[in-house]
Amino acid sequence: MARARIRFLERDEEDLIHEGCLEILEKIGVRVHSPSVSAMLQAAGAEVDRHKGVVRIPKGMVDEAIRRAPKGLRLCSRDGRHDLDVPVEEYPFISTDGLSIYMTDLETGEKRPTTRSDLAMFAKLADALDPVSFFWPQVTASDVPPAAHAVHEMWVSLLHTAKHVQGDAVNAGDARTIVRLASLIVGGEETLRKRPIVSCTLCPIAPLSFEKGAVEAQVEFAKAGIPVSSMSMSLSGVSSPVTIAGTIANANAENLASLVITETAAPGAPHIYSSESTPMDPALGKINYFAPEVPLIAAGLAQMARRYGLPSMIGQWGVNGTTPGMPVSFSELYSVAVTTMAGGDMCSGMGGLEDAKGGSLEQMVIDAALWEHARALMRRFEVTPETIATDVLESVGHGNTFLGHPHTRKHFRKELFFRDRQRLAWEATQSGRMVPEARAVVKRLLREHEVPSVDPDIVRQGDELLASFEKRVLAA
Repeated sequence: MARARIRFLERDEEDLIHEGCLEILEKIGVRVHSPSVSAMLQAAGAEVDRHKGVVRIPKGMVDEAIRRAPKGLRLCSRDGRHDLDVPVEEYPFISTDGLSIYMTDLETGEKRPTTRSDLAMFAKLADALDPVSFFWPQVTASDVPPAAHAVHEMWVSLLHTAKHVQGDAVNAGDARTIVRLASLIVGGEETLRKRPIVSCTLCPIAPLSFEKGAVEAQVEFAKAGIPVSSMSMSLSGVSSPVTIAGTIANANAENLASLVITETAAPGAPHIYSSESTPMDPALGKINYFAPEVPLIAAGLAQMARRYGLPSMIGQWGVNGTTPGMPVSFSELYSVAVTTMAGGDMCSGMGGLEDAKGGSLEQMVIDAALWEHARALMRRFEVTPETIATDVLESVGHGNTFLGHPHTRKHFRKELFFRDRQRLAWEATQSGRMVPEARAVVKRLLREHEVPSVDPDIVRQGDELLASFEKRVLAA
């Protein structure tokens, strides 16, 4: 099946990176800030330096983790109509951006802190937009106790979209409570294990470090059968070597170490190879999603994920400017667009502003519209005797037209993509000119779209569970 995809590494270069990562894990190791997770890894065969908190992982453990990990998974939806099977056969599934700390107000356009009700609006809009495949809680709920924000955000998201929700967790207590909330929705923990309507992104701290709360949450999710996305955010020249090969190796080593943790905690648990690694912005020393090297890093890491047979979440999609609209250059947008051809199965970023610090409902509509056009380039195309069509060519003959031939009528809607002319007008400017139109779309969808409801008794039980969790974390 033909599909547009970037290949960056030659096979011998993949081999070099893989062998280098095995050396990194066995000789340098990773720092694990959790004594319980370090002990678990030591019991499975790792060498632990308790004084330094460093865990050295032998090749055999890596090989065994790769062997145990599922090579495909289904990210389930609450309504069953939006289930996502990975790896993908066409374009990647794309989510919203995650956990922004401000948004632009829909009425005034001014920046302001975000709340639970704002998150509910983002979730409902994501539910309404077909190009948004799954929902990452777009904004942080700043009106709840900070120690409980991750659990609040997961619960609000589950109630306001029927699509799959990929959240986060600060510690093992968060993870256990999220599992209980999701289990309420589907009817029990065993049902949740079979149909995981949630997954979780947990980031290693580059280079080669795992924070206590997050890695302990990872173990809890693995035991419950909840897919874990281990998102390396290696930053070339800051938290990884400045070379592209060095950045790929660092991110790959972190992913392999995270995979070992998941498969040691629960052999056969679902795990997603993940990265949003980029070069640093040389002027500011921060992440640079628009750098021309981003698609190359993404393509290299997607190749490594395919080498191991792992589902992957690679790169980011979205304009991600400082204000809603399209305020960035076309060359910067090319970098983002080409990233989605890197071969990953999933991606995040719709609706984000300022490197995920902000969110915008209008920007989500704009990013979704751009993705409708971009994803058409990654459709599957059949290459068969039927589509090569030598018999059709023979029947039409030299110098004649195929317009009226039955073969044309049969295939043209599948083979040809027709861009939306209104959306093309949005793309023909570097400005916020399209924002009022996008705002009108937001208001219409929030007014008219209906999200499948959750049984009121389940909502009540979930609210009570959340209130009990909040009391415990505030008392701690």
